[in-house]
Amino acid sequence: MLTKGDDYPIHQTPEPIAYSGSDRNFYDRYFFNAYSPDGTEFAAIAFGVYPHLNVADAHLSIVQGGVQRCLHASRILNMERMDLVVGPVRIEVLEPLQKLRVVVERAEGLACDLTFEGRAFPIEEPRFVKRIGPRLFMDYTRLTQNVRVSGWLEVDGERRELAPGWVGSRDRSWGIRPVGAPDPQPTPGAGLTGFFWQWTPLNFEDRSVFFHVNADPDGKAWNTRAVILPDGAGPDGGWHADDARMEDVSLRQGTRHAERGTLKIPVQGGEASIGLEPVTTFLMRGIGYGGEWRHGALKGELAVGREDIDLAAVDMGAIENLHIQAISRAVMTAPGEPERQGVGVFEQLILGPYRPYGL
Repeated sequence: MLTKGDDYPIHQTPEPIAYSGSDRNFYDRYFFNAYSPDGTEFAAIAFGVYPHLNVADAHLSIVQGGVQRCLHASRILNMERMDLVVGPVRIEVLEPLQKLRVVVERAEGLACDLTFEGRAFPIEEPRFVKRIGPRLFMDYTRLTQNVRVSGWLEVDGERRELAPGWVGSRDRSWGIRPVGAPDPQPTPGAGLTGFFWQWTPLNFEDRSVFFHVNADPDGKAWNTRAVILPDGAGPDGGWHADDARMEDVSLRQGTRHAERGTLKIPVQGGEASIGLEPVTTFLMRGIGYGGEWRHGALKGELAVGREDIDLAAVDMGAIENLHIQAISRAVMTAPGEPERQGVGVFEQLILGPYRPYGL
């Protein structure tokens, strides 16, 4: 089947763009977040394409006043991957790898028009490859970029222009992850014994800091990297370290969420230290990471729905609420440099045992 993409020189296989190899779990996704300088207001957007499920979906979540308001949309893809629209949500690539715009036309009381402009060239994280028994669980590439954000958000008729100083992160990932409905037949030897994930894209006045780690239940990392990236850096800029670590983590009572942590990054002349203090919690299920509107779920020709979550009332220990982004204050010290104040995200997901935390 020929589609719009076939008229661009972007083919990666001998097949038309409509096909992405043979794995039904192939996906191609955009993610954006934005937050106020004090971390108390937050918005996130996700947009995913699942070529072999023939589904596309999109989500907007806005946190204000302790309530997370979520707009979900899903449609049949019709095998056309170049139409970056799902119901009221559309993405415009204004300048590849530098500036993107997300527009959500008013639906279910929510709307936005946000422009995300990169602070430096995106970083390419190490390729994520993980097998569980004979099954390929993950195989994907991700680029990440911290951004300055402008535009407006609207909740139930109240439109708020983003004040100067709003920042955030965006990423693009593509490859294989579990999406859509799970396979009905389990595979012997392919059970997930545990999954540990931390991700900390942080914004400071003149630089960005990134750290991520995937680890096994004993704490051994199978994918990790830290990057310190000055504003305006190009593809080869910044400081990269493969032996950074998160220390001094204590979990909130009854949850698997950290109430603090200290990121340590080896640098020239010693070690950079970044203390993280969460101030606002964002539930990732609000943008399709689990729940009824999970990524790749078949909802029919077009479905749009709203979900409001009272963050003070939900059980943060329930499995559907384990995956979060904690918007956090950050304080950075490094050898020979003044202390820096910043804000960023401390994303966390711990499934199953994780012995370094006593879980």
